[in-house]
Amino acid sequence: MSEPRIATVRPIPEAEAKGKVADIYRDIKATKKLDRVPNFWRVLATNPDHLEMIWTRLKALMHPEAAGRKTRLDPAMREAIALAVSATNGCAYCINSHTAALRKLGMDPETLGEVLAIAGLFNTTNTLADAYQVEPDILPPVD
Repeated sequence: MSEPRIATVRPIPEAEAKGKVADIYRDIKATKKLDRVPNFWRVLATNPDHLEMIWTRLKALMHPEAAGRKTRLDPAMREAIALAVSATNGCAYCINSHTAALRKLGMDPETLGEVLAIAGLFNTTNTLADAYQVEPDILPPVD
């Protein structure tokens, strides 16, 4: 087992949040239907402008319904993409977060394994295609 991670900055506790940070914390909890603000957001809160920028982007893409926007991707598809990218990047925090979100949405362990198997497969095939410098011969249509 690896050593537990320790944040490089002191996370901002909910009880100490003021102004913009307190407003964003409330929005995070309401949008994500959580009873507490996750560590990621509490660490980003050390820079309120950065917290606001990342939360605004994440909310728009991962919770478009909260912004009154329609999307073609359902919540499970968005979370599966996030999980695959997180696994590819090796982000333990994000892997756990998106796995938990997918389980909350009803995804079973076998389906999670399928998502990760596909991500792993394409990490392999992408590496091989890049290493061999394979010239693309199957191109998408141009509209």
